[in-house]
This record gives sequence, structure tokens and C-alpha cells, in this order.
Amino acid sequence: MKRTFAILFLGLLAGLGAHIGWFSASAPENPTELGAQLAWMRSSLRLSDEQLLRIRALHEQSAPRLLALAAQVNGMQGELAAFERARQTEGQIDFLEFARFVEERRRLDRECLASTQRLVSAASEVMTPQQRQQYLTLLEPALKMLRGNPSG
Repeated sequence: MKRTFAILFLGLLAGLGAHIGWFSASAPENPTELGAQLAWMRSSLRLSDEQLLRIRALHEQSAPRLLALAAQVNGMQGELAAFERARQTEGQIDFLEFARFVEERRRLDRECLASTQRLVSAASEVMTPQQRQQYLTLLEPALKMLRGNPSG
């Protein structure tokens, strides 16, 4: 009986190892990396080398601001978690402090949306009308989600 379980366990372990190895080898590039995003844009929109260089420059110029906003969003998520912990452990929250938090979150959401829209607008200006139409069509679901619920 022990031998059967050992064989089953080793088989399961080997199968899991094979699956993880295959998945790692065939996984696409990290889609959040700029290079992967630009490669996607280049192939999907058939961008020229000049267009790609200009769009890369736009992304690199906006990256520090977008990263700072992302860090603020992460900090806000930590604050929200602290409010929730306080609510669960103490059974109450400071409503004035929570109202300040909500207003700050809304301001941050508006700033994230505006920064994203500026980048999309600047990138689309580099494109031909046909490329711009396709680009905006591809991004519309994501932009709609941001407009409707910026905090995710």
C-alpha cells in the first residue's frame, strides 16, 4: 500500500514538474513590460520604425508619472485594508477619515484616467487615421472600464 502511494505521489510530482516546465518554456513575454507592449502595437497596428520610436519615447516620458501614480494606488489599497481591519476588529471606523480617504481616492482615480488619456492621445497622434481607429477600438474596453470604475 505504501509503495502504491509512493508511486502515485512520484507520478503526480513528475506530472506537475513537466507541466510547470512546459508552461514556463511556452509562456509569452510579460505583457506589462514596455518592450512586449510595443511589440504588440507594432505587429497589431503595423507601425513603422519611426512611429515605434516616437511611441516608445512617449511611453518612456510618461513612465515616471504613471509609476508614481501606481505607487499611490498601492498605498491607497493598503489604507483601505487598514480601514477594513479596523472595522472588523473594533467594529467601527472614523467616518471623517474615511471620507477623506474616499475623496483622495477619487482625485487619484481622475489623475490616473487623465494621465492614461494623455498617453493614448499622444500615441494616437503618431499614427495614421486607420491605425488610430484600430488602436482606439482595441483600447476602448479598457478605457471604458477606467471611466466607469477607475479604481478597478
